[in-house]
Amino acid sequence: MAARIRPLARICGALAVAAALCVAPARAGQSCEERPLSSGSLSDALATGQAVQTALNASGSDIAIVGRQGQDLSKYGLKYTHVGVAYRGDAKQPWRVYELLNDCGTASSDLWIDGLANFFLADPFTLDAILIVPPEKLRAKLAEHLRAPGVLRGLHEAKYNMVAYPFSTKYQNSNQWVLELLAAAEASDVRIRSREQAQAWLKMAGYQPTEMRIGPLTRLGGRIVKANVAFDDHPSALRFSDRINAVTVDSIVAFVRQRDEGWSFTEIKGRKPSAP
Repeated sequence: MAARIRPLARICGALAVAAALCVAPARAGQSCEERPLSSGSLSDALATGQAVQTALNASGSDIAIVGRQGQDLSKYGLKYTHVGVAYRGDAKQPWRVYELLNDCGTASSDLWIDGLANFFLADPFTLDAILIVPPEKLRAKLAEHLRAPGVLRGLHEAKYNMVAYPFSTKYQNSNQWVLELLAAAEASDVRIRSREQAQAWLKMAGYQPTEMRIGPLTRLGGRIVKANVAFDDHPSALRFSDRINAVTVDSIVAFVRQRDEGWSFTEIKGRKPSAP
């Protein structure tokens, strides 16, 4: 499958129509509500996209992982909730974000190519961002994978689960897709073209998911009420002790830090989001 292109211009036309009504059709792990996009939300997204673009331009790299805070997960000790891969073919081209998005609270997902401003449109909890820039030796290979439809197809599972177990291929969430794409680029001794291969390599390389402790009512309620939440891919020993392991932005940061390859990390403090 090819990634679906969704530049900002296709959502709102142009900056001159900033106050016009438009709706973002897909989100990372959130339900979609059909409601007008406010001029304040659009202004926030444009300002944040510009700040991120400035930081990306200054990074010296044409590819980076970019993260945002879509919801408040502070009770689990987490801040950033969703990542994509920002890429431009050369300095004359615009930055685009490759990401996996849940189709409006359903149990399915697709791959999207977004503009930087679009990346921050989906009701962010804050407008803070994090940039995770790979070492030079990995940049070309990661970019090569983004341009290879066969690799993207092999590493994508359309069945979406917000809390997908990191070492199961039954479902996939947004951060898991980025991590498995990263595994394909990092692996120097094997050729990774499937999710099974990516997860096997991640285990061998010592990746550790984030473990969250949730109550049984949360676990059961999530499965009953939300189509995009499931726990049946988690090992029984974890699931029935209310311990959920998932790929988070924090776990990705910890993983690349421990590899000690020269990754760099930049946090961008955004303005307070406008009222809806």
